[in-house]
Amino acid sequence: MRITVERLTWSVSDKTIVHDVSLDIAPGETVGLIGPNGSGKSSLLRCLAGLRSPASGTVRYDGEPITGWSARRIAQHVAFVEQATDTDSDLRIADVVGLGRTPFRDRWRGPDDTDRAVIAAALTRVGLTDLSDRAWKSLSGGERQRAHIARALAQQPWSILLDEPTNHLDVKHQLELMELLAGTDQTVLVALHDLSLAARYCDRLLLMDHGRLVAAGPPKDVLSPDRLAGVFEVNAEIGLDSMGNLAVSCRGVAPRAGHGRAAAEPA
Repeated sequence: MRITVERLTWSVSDKTIVHDVSLDIAPGETVGLIGPNGSGKSSLLRCLAGLRSPASGTVRYDGEPITGWSARRIAQHVAFVEQATDTDSDLRIADVVGLGRTPFRDRWRGPDDTDRAVIAAALTRVGLTDLSDRAWKSLSGGERQRAHIARALAQQPWSILLDEPTNHLDVKHQLELMELLAGTDQTVLVALHDLSLAARYCDRLLLMDHGRLVAAGPPKDVLSPDRLAGVFEVNAEIGLDSMGNLAVSCRGVAPRAGHGRAAAEPA
């Protein structure tokens, strides 16, 4: 699925959070969304997921504006994994993952054999098969995050949007998740704080600052010491790790000059 955003702006209480963002994500791409806290990443993702209505601009899936689409129709095309979601219910993991099948069945119909097979496959992909009968309240933060990712996979969406999905994961599961996302044929837009992970696994990066898209392109073009100093306020070195992957090493805090708003490359 191709995701296209045309001059999207979103505001709250007369404050503009996302300003005039345009981007184009090709089918099957894995694209990293990076930027400091408060730069508008989460708000942009929620607009793309249909959870917020932009003040202006258009979100298109395969060329069709999603304005007027029902939540059910959006969920049949796009899965969204939030930063932190919780429930007071003492559901089993398999039940939480099974929520991903809701857009595809009648309200009062329980899961059928196809649903159960999809749920089992999603649990396997995130390494939670052995915990499928565990109660939700007994899980660690990392296990809950993996369950939410499995729920998104169970939707069998054309695109997956993820907001800081590695936050609660240990290093092993961070790498496994990024390998899963990079290896899927679905279109993926993932917000990340770890710039080295983003550089290693994403085809392209979108850099946001103060609600604006300030750079877009291959990681080697987006991640420069000057840009990281201007946007993130850090002195950074960009190099290759022992496996030849692009890596970012931060040496300390840098004074901020301006807002890092260089002209954006074509998205």
